[in-house]
Formats: sequence, structure tokens, C-alpha cells
Amino acid sequence: MANVSPTRGDITAHPDVSEMRDRYARMLGGRDVALVDGPVFLLGLYCAVSPWILHYTTSQPALVTHNLIMGIAIGLLALGFTRAPERMYGLSWAFCAMGVWMIIAPWIVGDSPDAGVIVNNIIVGALAVCLGLLCAGTAAKSAPRP
Repeated sequence: MANVSPTRGDITAHPDVSEMRDRYARMLGGRDVALVDGPVFLLGLYCAVSPWILHYTTSQPALVTHNLIMGIAIGLLALGFTRAPERMYGLSWAFCAMGVWMIIAPWIVGDSPDAGVIVNNIIVGALAVCLGLLCAGTAAKSAPRP
């Protein structure tokens, strides 16, 4: 009877083993921000759906669109942090700026917002600033030294 079970070969004789090891080390080296990916994505998801959760879709239509777009943008940043963290570290500061914008947006975009809308955007913005600073600090810590 033939042996049909796959056997693992020794990869040390592979001609590209050093390149594969270097690539693997680079991929693992850029994953310092991995613990932040999930909370950033959840923050973006909440920001996008918060107008419907807090029921200010009729009183603040401009803020509904604003929070939806900002939530999608935050979610896309989170996906970028997950997919290519070494390229996205530079956008950590932009994420902080988005958080600051979320804090001041009710007064600029909104039309005399009520306390619930203001508190919601301040909390989302403050969390975005904190997570952005965490990402930026992680990026600074893991950046290669010249």
C-alpha cells in the first residue's frame, strides 16, 4: 500500500530560506500595534452607527453624515493597521487629528447640538486621540534607530 500521508520536508535546504526568514521577521516586527487594531475598528464602527443608536438622525442630519463618514474612515484606518502596520504607523498622528476633529465637530458641523450629541462626540474623539497616541508611541518605540 502506498504512503499517501503528506510528510514535512526540511526547509533548511530551500534556496530562499534566508529571504523567507527576513520577511517573517519583518512581518512580526511590525505587529506591535496589533492589540490596538480591534478597539480602533470597534470605535469606528460605533462612530458610524452612533447617530442611530442615540436617535439624533432627524435633529442633526449634518452630524449623521459626518459621523458615518468619520466612522468609516476610522474603520479603514483600523483595517490598514491590521493589514500593513509598518506603512500605517505614520497615520497614527492623523488618527489623533481625527479625534480632535470629532471633539469640536458638534459645534462646527452641527446645528445647536444637544448634550447627548456633544458628550458622544467628545467620548469618541477622546478615545480616538488616546488610541492614536498609543499607536504613535508604539511606532516611535519600534522604529529602527539610525
